[in-house]
Amino acid sequence: MALVRGFLGLAAAFCVLVVLVLVVHPHRADGFSRGFFAASKGVVIPPLAGICATSVIVHDYKCQEHEVTTQDGYILSLQRIPEGRVVRNGAGNKRQPVLIQHGVLVDGMTWFLNPPEQNLPMILADNGFDVWIANTRGTRFSRRHTSLDPSIPDFWDWSWDELVSFDIPAIFDFVYGQTGQKIDYVGHSLGTLIALASFSEGKLVNQMKSAALLSPIAYLSHMNTALGVVAAKAFVGEITTIFGLAEFDPKGEPVGNFLKSLCAHPGVDCYDLLSALTGKNCCLNSSTIDLFLMNEPQSTSTKNMVHLAQTVRDGILAKYNYGRPDYNVMHYGEATPPIYNLSNIPHDLPLFVSYGGQDALSDVGDVMLLLDSFKFHDVDKLSVQFIKDYAHADFIMGVNAKAIVYNQVVAFFKRQYS
Repeated sequence: MALVRGFLGLAAAFCVLVVLVLVVHPHRADGFSRGFFAASKGVVIPPLAGICATSVIVHDYKCQEHEVTTQDGYILSLQRIPEGRVVRNGAGNKRQPVLIQHGVLVDGMTWFLNPPEQNLPMILADNGFDVWIANTRGTRFSRRHTSLDPSIPDFWDWSWDELVSFDIPAIFDFVYGQTGQKIDYVGHSLGTLIALASFSEGKLVNQMKSAALLSPIAYLSHMNTALGVVAAKAFVGEITTIFGLAEFDPKGEPVGNFLKSLCAHPGVDCYDLLSALTGKNCCLNSSTIDLFLMNEPQSTSTKNMVHLAQTVRDGILAKYNYGRPDYNVMHYGEATPPIYNLSNIPHDLPLFVSYGGQDALSDVGDVMLLLDSFKFHDVDKLSVQFIKDYAHADFIMGVNAKAIVYNQVVAFFKRQYS
């Protein structure tokens, strides 16, 4: 871990804090008091029942639990909602498969926090799609490996590079094998980053029909918030206590102590920390917060958080930097990590991009850089939606997301096979 501590800078600290606070989702003045710290000590953790049993079947939808093993041995949980509550005549096995991928520090459950008529998987199922929900390695339902145990550091020796190289391809292979059809894809936040990186390397595209990217993350250099400087300075003194761990557990004591110390800093208002760091979410229902805290946040690897931080610091989309030229040569055959070149994404791949004007994590300036990568994309294959009042969490938990975003996603997918 010495290498990790060696090159992690102030921008890295900022990135980590932003993502940490993102998963708290306070909505009102009392939100943070019931938020992160309550998740650590005040909330009773429910039994480890699967997503199908707890959040799908109870609403009268069919649901299947599947397991997918990656080439590097991680056993991933995957849920399938094969049809809506009302089955349309003649659909048979021709229902279009769609894979939904969550962001960092959450799992597939994050899509089910609102009622069925407001959450994306069930909306897609009710519109005739065969819905699959991914759960990234390290989250509660994907904490198994063919030979490694999550209690040892080797289990956590991965970054989002491995999600690009192993997780997403394994899931696509499985869904394609089960359905025999090309796949529509929905990603939010980190779920967009790993998809874009995969597309740029030619992965998935032969099994892909189209992709919807919600609150896309590719470039992170424009994140600039009122608490950024204070957060970075506060984090510097905590590097050894937090980043001495291979598993990055938001509910663990080191991370909790860090946030407590930040909240004690003069001038920091923890009641509005979410808005200050990620933008003001316009449309969250405060009643979902307690449900969120029963289920999220989830662990990831420290190496993954550092890789995200490198994206902030360096302003480019590249593979993990091992901090020394000779170590990079060992891994990549060159002194600097290879870049994911988004201009290599096939110009005829149908893409839907939706971003928010209040999103301080997927900042408008960074989205403009991403869209510039698509300047040679086929005009009729790129759809872009800008939502002035939306911030990062509105895309997955907004009470009006169906009317504003999800109906557009459904229409976009249906255009691809009409």
